[in-house]
Amino acid sequence: MSKSKKPIQLSNDRNIHLRTTVPSHQEQLVHIGKAISSPVRLQILNLLDNTPMSIQEIASTLDIPVSSTAMHIRCLEEARMVVTESQPGLRGSMRVCINSVESIRIDVSMPEADRRSKSITFDMPVGNYYDFEVAPTCGLADKSGVIDTYDNPRAFYSPLRTNAQLLWFHKGFIEYRFPNFPPPVPLKELTFSLELCSEAPGFAEDWPSDITFTVNGRDILTYQSPGDFGARRGSLTPESWKSGSTQYGLLKTVSVRPNGGYLDGKLKNPDITLEALNLPSQPYISFAVSVRETAKFVGGVNLFGREFGDYSQGIVMSMFY
Repeated sequence: MSKSKKPIQLSNDRNIHLRTTVPSHQEQLVHIGKAISSPVRLQILNLLDNTPMSIQEIASTLDIPVSSTAMHIRCLEEARMVVTESQPGLRGSMRVCINSVESIRIDVSMPEADRRSKSITFDMPVGNYYDFEVAPTCGLADKSGVIDTYDNPRAFYSPLRTNAQLLWFHKGFIEYRFPNFPPPVPLKELTFSLELCSEAPGFAEDWPSDITFTVNGRDILTYQSPGDFGARRGSLTPESWKSGSTQYGLLKTVSVRPNGGYLDGKLKNPDITLEALNLPSQPYISFAVSVRETAKFVGGVNLFGREFGDYSQGIVMSMFY
């Protein structure tokens, strides 16, 4: 690596987990399929494994035209397998690229349910919360920019909050209430899928935050977000949102099954069960996201909507039966 290059900061979570049964995952699956269908692009991924290189260096190493190399890099960027940034060079700026993925897991069916299982799914906009208590830094934004004002909880009362595509707070909680339609047979799993990251002033790739998920008043698990990501633009983040701010998050899936609470398919809390949630007792299902003052890392949280970040979804609740 030449002295003119500085390291590209990457997310600590470089493992992609996608399901063919989740509509918001399908577009990325198509891009990944296209990206890995080319032997040249596979060679590029191998070259960039933790070794930043410019497009010109890649072209020279593989003995292919620079224009073709740039096309291959765009394809890998669309699949979120490579990140690039402009850095100063000897003659102006140059684009430096690095492989941003360690592993990709693709589930073609729900591993926790048989193929005959059915589901009920709701996609809740991030601005359609029921209750909140937040502390600065905090705010909401839509495609045009900040709603009302920065760093004042009063913005969360704005009638425009339903348009929000991004919201953030340093500590506190936000609660959503989903309609509760009890399935005709016993429930196998309740899941919540959402894109999130920590909340730092501006952004900070290394900024841990302990984020707790609660369903019907019962703590399911606490996830430690590694950082607030802004080193590259989110694939859906509007151009009106300035660089140097939070750009995208990580897609996390919180599940409750008969034998415990799961994060991204891994058992984290065997002490919580579907039965303990007492779902039939009320016409709604409460889902809360909180950063508690007593947490080891009080690093805030950003929640992303359909038109911000990397994933075209709000907060998705699914009931599998």
